[in-house]
Amino acid sequence: MLVLPYTGKGAAVRRAQEFTELAESAGAEVLGSVHARVEAPNPKFYIGTGKADEVQARVRELGADLVLVDHALTPVQERNLEKHLSARVIDRAALILDIFAQRAQSHEGKLEVELAQLKHMATRLVRGWTHLERQRGGSIGLRGPGETQLETDRRLLQKRVEQLQKRIDKVGVQRGQQRRARLRNTLPRVALVGYTNAGKSTLFNAITRGSVYAADQLFATLDPTVRRLDGLESGPAVLADTVGFIRELPHDLVAAFRATLSEARDADLLLHVTDAADAERDVLTAVVDGVLDEIGAGDVPQLLVFNKIDLLAADVPAGEGEAPVPPGPVPRTVEPRIDRDAQGLPAAVWLSAARGEGLDLLRQAIGERLAGARVHAELRLPPHAGRLRARLIELGAVKTERYDEAGWWLDIDAPRNLLLPLAGDVRGDEARLLRAWLDAA
Repeated sequence: MLVLPYTGKGAAVRRAQEFTELAESAGAEVLGSVHARVEAPNPKFYIGTGKADEVQARVRELGADLVLVDHALTPVQERNLEKHLSARVIDRAALILDIFAQRAQSHEGKLEVELAQLKHMATRLVRGWTHLERQRGGSIGLRGPGETQLETDRRLLQKRVEQLQKRIDKVGVQRGQQRRARLRNTLPRVALVGYTNAGKSTLFNAITRGSVYAADQLFATLDPTVRRLDGLESGPAVLADTVGFIRELPHDLVAAFRATLSEARDADLLLHVTDAADAERDVLTAVVDGVLDEIGAGDVPQLLVFNKIDLLAADVPAGEGEAPVPPGPVPRTVEPRIDRDAQGLPAAVWLSAARGEGLDLLRQAIGERLAGARVHAELRLPPHAGRLRARLIELGAVKTERYDEAGWWLDIDAPRNLLLPLAGDVRGDEARLLRAWLDAA
C-alpha cells in the first residue's frame, strides 16, 4: 500500500510512478495507493488526520500489511501511523536503504549500506521490551534499577556503528591507494553519473565491452566498477560506473557511499548521462547537479550524454527552463550527434547505448575534452625550486625527470585542474614560474 503525498508543485504523476518503481524494486507487491495533498505537515501523521483515516480504511479493505510513504517521516510520525493503521510503516529513506541492502555486492558496499541503515535506525528504537526493564542487578554491589532494553539496544547499536566505521575507513584507504596508483600511471579518469535508470551501466558496457549488471530498474548498479577505456585520441583513460542518483537521496546514504561517489569527485571528466526521452530531463539533471555539489564534485568538468534517443517521439518536449543544448522542440527523429559550446569543445553527445548508436562520437568527444583538460609538456625547474618539484611528484604528475647544471627537467603529464591549485600553494618565483608554464602549455 502506497501513500503518495504531494504539495501541488512539480510533477506529482512522475513522482508517484517513480515511487511505485522503487516499491517494486524492493520486492513489494503494490495493492493500491492513496494520494494526499500536504500543504503544512501534520506533526502527528505528516498527512492530515482525515487522510490517515482514509488510508486506514484502504489498508483494511486491501488486507495490506506494509505501508510505504513517499516522504521522510520523523520517528514519532512513523510510530503514530503504525499504531493508527495497524501495519508496518516505512518512509522513502528506509525504502531506498532497503533496496541498497539488497543490491550491494561488494564487501565495501555491504558495510556502507549497513552503516547507513543503523544510523537511520538509531532514532527509531522504541521501548519494545518493557518486561525486560531491569536486565541487571541481583547480588551485592549490583543492585539498582539496572539497564533497560532500550538502553542496551542503543549501546550495542552505537558499538556496531563504530566497528563498521573503522572497517569502512580501512577499505577507503585501500581504494584511495588504488586511485593514487591510477594517477601515477597518468591515466585520466572519467566517471559516469546520472539519475538512476538513465542507462549508465548499459552505456558503460557498450563503450568498454564490459559485463556490468544492467537492467530496467532503479539502482541496478551500486558498487563502483572501473574499466580501461581505449580508442580515444587523447590516449587510454579509466572509466568508472557509479551509483545512480534520485530525488531526496538519504543524507546518511550519501555520506556512507563516499567510496562510490569519490570516483566522481576525483574524476577529470564527468559523463552526465540523462534519459533524452524523459519529459523531465532538465529537472532530473538539476537533481544530479545538486547531489554532485553536495559531495564536492560540482566543479568537475561535465560532458552531457543524452541517452535513449531511439525512444524519442515527436511529442516529447525539450524540457523546462534553459536547455543545455540549443533550444527548440525535439525533432521527430534524432540522429547521433555532438553539440559544441562557444569555444568549440564538445558540450553534449546524443546517442543510444542500447542500440550502439553514437558510441564513436562519444569516444571522440571524450578524447577532445581530455586532450584539453590535461597538460603534457616539459617543465624546467631551477635548483632552488625543490618545494615545487616535491609537490609535483607527490601529486603523481611527474612521468620522468633528469637533472643537469641548469636544474631539473620534468616530463609532466597531469590534469590541468590538478595543477592549477598548486600555483596558489607555492609562493614567489615558483608560483610565477608555474603560472607562466601553465599559460604556455
